[in-house]
Amino acid sequence: MSFEIVSQARCFGGTQFVYRHASRETGTPMRLSVFIPPQAEKGKVPVVWFLSGLTCTEENFTVKAGAQRAASELGLILVAPDTSPRGEGVPDDPEGAYDFGLGAGFYVDATEAPWAKNYRMYSYLSHELPTLIGRELPADMMRQGIMGHSMGGHGALILALRDPNRFRSVSAFAPIAAPSCCPWGRKALSGYLGPDEKDWRGYDACDLIDDGARLPELLVDQGTADSFLESQLKPQLLEAACSRAGIPLTLRMQEGYDHSYFFIATFIEDHLRWHAKRLSL
Repeated sequence: MSFEIVSQARCFGGTQFVYRHASRETGTPMRLSVFIPPQAEKGKVPVVWFLSGLTCTEENFTVKAGAQRAASELGLILVAPDTSPRGEGVPDDPEGAYDFGLGAGFYVDATEAPWAKNYRMYSYLSHELPTLIGRELPADMMRQGIMGHSMGGHGALILALRDPNRFRSVSAFAPIAAPSCCPWGRKALSGYLGPDEKDWRGYDACDLIDDGARLPELLVDQGTADSFLESQLKPQLLEAACSRAGIPLTLRMQEGYDHSYFFIATFIEDHLRWHAKRLSL
């Protein structure tokens, strides 16, 4: 169950790794990107997870976000897992759509055939992979933060809401805030979990909040020029749910920014400093 090194490179005094391991939950090999800062040479350091969006692998955040410089300064391990199981025999959308199947695991544990055998991203990220990170790397698992983009923002929110004692800090870039209320989410949740919408509530951030889940606070950045803003992301629903629950939400509508990694790269340092402040407590 230990990590195999796929690649490594020195970066801002630390090391950028890509690892591979055999996953018990997905039944497949899984890859992840891990940046380890220079401070880890002297002891365990905090961990910030980044969950990526539709079509992405572990590579997108690693090569496009420009997060390593700030993480090196702040002494943060960055963990960026893949977005779905992959490999021979893993089912994909039969029509080749980008928003379901490979690259689109939606961070759920599927219950419907043929997806249930491999598409267990929730359990992979909530139990299996953190155990490996804590055992194999110089990671202080008592100080974890999580963030994500789009589908990954949805994943970060639900992981934190369902296990509030695990994460000290939570943020998101353009998250799919209410998947039960948008085409991407409804396709994924019905496909992976079946048609009964009651079974979707545990994977919808707004429903989780309305059902009693809480976070100490939340930071969200959303571009105003994002082409998915109104149809898929719906931050106003998250804002309303947080307001009803009394969750302090900082929602920053960033004028002129779209859904791309140029948007993420612009504000990633803000998010890492926000996490570092809360993980230093």
